[in-house]
Amino acid sequence: MEIFLTLAQELHFGRTAERLRVSPARVSQAIRKQERRIGGALFDRSSHHVRLTPLGRQLYDDLLPVHRGLRQSLERAASTARGGTEVLRLGMMSSNSEDLRPVLAAFASRRPGCRVQIRAVGYDDPFSALRRETVDVLLAWLPIREPGLTVGPVVYTEPVVLCVSSAHRLAARESVSYEDLADEAVPTGATPDYWREALIPTRTPGGRPIARGPAVIDGTQLLAVVASGEAVCPVHAHALRYYARPDIAYVPIHDAPLSRWTLCWRTGGDTGPIRDLAEAAEALGPLSL
Repeated sequence: MEIFLTLAQELHFGRTAERLRVSPARVSQAIRKQERRIGGALFDRSSHHVRLTPLGRQLYDDLLPVHRGLRQSLERAASTARGGTEVLRLGMMSSNSEDLRPVLAAFASRRPGCRVQIRAVGYDDPFSALRRETVDVLLAWLPIREPGLTVGPVVYTEPVVLCVSSAHRLAARESVSYEDLADEAVPTGATPDYWREALIPTRTPGGRPIARGPAVIDGTQLLAVVASGEAVCPVHAHALRYYARPDIAYVPIHDAPLSRWTLCWRTGGDTGPIRDLAEAAEALGPLSL
């Protein structure tokens, strides 16, 4: 059941095997065994794609709520065994958990006794933390186009600013444009490409290329590279409050759209705490930072 549902979400044998920590051969064997038992193909597969057949879609729609109910039963049993204490692991790339205080307070009223544990996640591959199940839910900026992940409500929006060395020529400006980045280098390292591009484009609005600088995987490395003058970097405005330093300046980018931060989790892996957190965020509506 787990292999079939995961492959139906990922539509990729390699990603399914990685997510379940088994070999791709094990995934193939399990699917073939299910198809022989049922008497029909569950997936159309070729060298270019994997797709559910109508029979596979029917089985997926029937099994998903059953699987969810089984997981919830196990969660309730585990919670009872721990004396009623639940834990929700929230992955974050920044340290601005205080900005989430209204959402966390609303969640606590819906789910008393459930502890939220914040887990740091790097920029280099943030969604892998969900797939490895080291976090239950992730806070990340849009867009999110990852197979096997469900995108929840927008938690908050905020402006984008340019992080520069305090000695940089742009540091004293009242605001800058993305066009100004044509003469600068920006860090690399954030993945996937479409996600990084939403914050740090490869070209200016006028089509000029933006040079790539050193690779960074977290905020500490980013600030070190910027402070040394090796690069400048568009960042989210909460950095002004949480990452203030005398050798760093933050300049508004007047043509940058607002960033939207949302919750996401493994498709089919939503739990009672995850649903309560998503509903709490949705009820409050997007916060403005």
